[in-house]
Amino acid sequence: MPRRLIPFVPNEYYHIYNRGNNRERICFEETNYLYFLRGLKKYVQPVTTIIAYCLMPNHYHLVVRMKDTEHTSKVPSPLTPFSRAMKNFLISYTKGINERYSRVGTLFQGMFKAKPIETYSYLINLCVYVHANPVKDGLVQDIKDWPYSNYLEWIGERPGSLADNEFIKDNFDSPDEYKALVMEYLKTRNLPDDIRSYLNTLDE
Repeated sequence: MPRRLIPFVPNEYYHIYNRGNNRERICFEETNYLYFLRGLKKYVQPVTTIIAYCLMPNHYHLVVRMKDTEHTSKVPSPLTPFSRAMKNFLISYTKGINERYSRVGTLFQGMFKAKPIETYSYLINLCVYVHANPVKDGLVQDIKDWPYSNYLEWIGERPGSLADNEFIKDNFDSPDEYKALVMEYLKTRNLPDDIRSYLNTLDE
């Protein structure tokens, strides 16, 4: 089994993502998206602070900050708390989808992908990119019409408890300031060169 080469360091930010096996769907209907979100809350939220997320029909993006958690499993494991949580979450989700649609086999393409977010610019622009995904991929024309991200919480148009709503208060003067960043990206499709270079390395 391949081993992950990067550590998960408490209080550091990471981009977590993966897509469906053979680029196939991981969510087939609304109940699947909601099931995915419940799984995040059950398994992943206890070991991370979820900053931003977006669920798409065939892939997902998470921006998270690792919590300073210790190994709490009664069974010895080489996995970090986050790796163990993601493993349990994705196994549970795959099992649920397989049972629901009478399918067998893997749902996701290998292990989940994880990349450290090393600068503040990366962090903010990655959140913009993640939230803008449904428009970028042509699923909706108005970003507010895609309910499976926490964008609406960040701009104050929907309550939510899965992601950290304090993040936008700590980093922007108002939700409108962040909204303007997203709208500018959707209008121009431009991001800083280093961010675009990073996004080009993603295997979505």
